[in-house]
Amino acid sequence: MDQPINPPESSSSPGTTGRVTPVSNQPLVIPVIEEQAIINREVVESGRVRLTKTVHEREELLELPLKHEEVQVERVPINQYVADGAPPPGLRYDGDVTIIPVLREVVVTRLLVVEEIRVTKRTINTTHSQPITLLHEDVQVVREAPLGTAPAATTDPARPRPTE
Repeated sequence: MDQPINPPESSSSPGTTGRVTPVSNQPLVIPVIEEQAIINREVVESGRVRLTKTVHEREELLELPLKHEEVQVERVPINQYVADGAPPPGLRYDGDVTIIPVLREVVVTRLLVVEEIRVTKRTINTTHSQPITLLHEDVQVVREAPLGTAPAATTDPARPRPTE
């Protein structure tokens, strides 16, 4: 691939092109130069940010709905004998009232219903107020210039400055 370059004879007269003539019959070697860029990165401080977090407390009254049940027990005297051969009365319901018969065996071996106990269950809804402490955080952002430079804007651009 290397072929000798045989340039035409150069003239030494002024105003002609300056071609190089080999001194000997050696091929003329022309170096090809290529530049390459080397890129380095370094961390440069462009500013500082100071964050200040403040925690505020406030008392608040919290109202909670509560539900509880109350039971009312009522004793009703009956004093009636159970009919011969009839089964003894059992537990029964009359609406939201539970009726529990109380039996006593008498000497005659007949059953006497002495009394009934009536149990009524009611659901009561009330509201309970409980004071509690709630926390609220507020963060202030202050931008500072890097060390060794003139001070820049000192407030966060995300927040508008208060007007005076």
